[in-house]
Amino acid sequence: MSEAQTEKRKRILSGIQPTGTPTLGNYVGAVRNWALLQKDYDCLYMIADLHALTVRQVPADLRRRTRELAALLLATGIDPVKNVLFVQSHVPAHCELSWILACNTQFGELSRMTQFKDKSAKHPDNVNGGLFTYPVLMAADILIYNADLVPVGQDQTQHLELARNIAGRFNGVYGDTFTLPEGYVPAAGAKLMSLAEPTKKMSKSDTNLNSFVLMTDDKDTIVRKFKRAVTDSDGQVRFDRENKPGVSNLMTIYSVFTGKTMEEIEAEFAGRGYGDFKLAVAEATADALVPVQTEYDRILADKDYVDSVLRDGAERASRLANRTVSKVYRKVGLLQLDRH
Repeated sequence: MSEAQTEKRKRILSGIQPTGTPTLGNYVGAVRNWALLQKDYDCLYMIADLHALTVRQVPADLRRRTRELAALLLATGIDPVKNVLFVQSHVPAHCELSWILACNTQFGELSRMTQFKDKSAKHPDNVNGGLFTYPVLMAADILIYNADLVPVGQDQTQHLELARNIAGRFNGVYGDTFTLPEGYVPAAGAKLMSLAEPTKKMSKSDTNLNSFVLMTDDKDTIVRKFKRAVTDSDGQVRFDRENKPGVSNLMTIYSVFTGKTMEEIEAEFAGRGYGDFKLAVAEATADALVPVQTEYDRILADKDYVDSVLRDGAERASRLANRTVSKVYRKVGLLQLDRH
């Protein structure tokens, strides 16, 4: 493909924090779709380790999880040659741009961020400045690459709107500089709920380990967790999100991995108990994850390969990011010396 053709492709930036193994919800809602995006878009995939620091981390765990997450993303089919896979902290320009953007963000705008309020309530002993300014760093992550599209969940739409506002304000003062990013919602994205509390989103931070399935869980673990999944006393496999949230969630998962419609699933399990249904969902899930898990184990065993991918990704990301920062520094009036 020529450079002119490559330029025509829209650019997407996707980020994920290395705060533990992604859940089935992360996989279905986001990660699984990332490999599909690379056919049509110019993709940057970022492991957001700096964002993870808003909550206190165990240093050795954070380092290990960062490499593990890189291996897992590669195992899902992300091509590190066609796309840029990198670790956020390996590209210092993100923090450099973040300061400039913070000086163009209003205190009131950050005060209105609902995620700050939620996380402050969750960690009252560590309501730090990073948690408050996190959306500015997120804006820098996006704007530094002039990303056209950003896949966002419901909890991040407010942050994307802030990034657009900051970009618009900066462009208004200093001239056309940043692309205004749009949210990207994949057509087939399914939202998976907790197996224990099906009215809540599936989350790896849940204290109940039976509420979520991890991408690296083995078949026995997956079967055990699905057997314990909350259903209802109705005994009928029927899709009704409001009155049967547990069963509807399991049907969604089964549909994702088998491609069957809700009507087909209802027909398949008509007259059969929830035990049969739960086992079928567990087996379909486990079977779908086996190829990814096998590839993950293979890639993770080759530490030098994973590190070389991240080193190359950081260099390529830095080339794009540094260009933006130089342009921004010049526009705001920072003296830059010629490099000899």
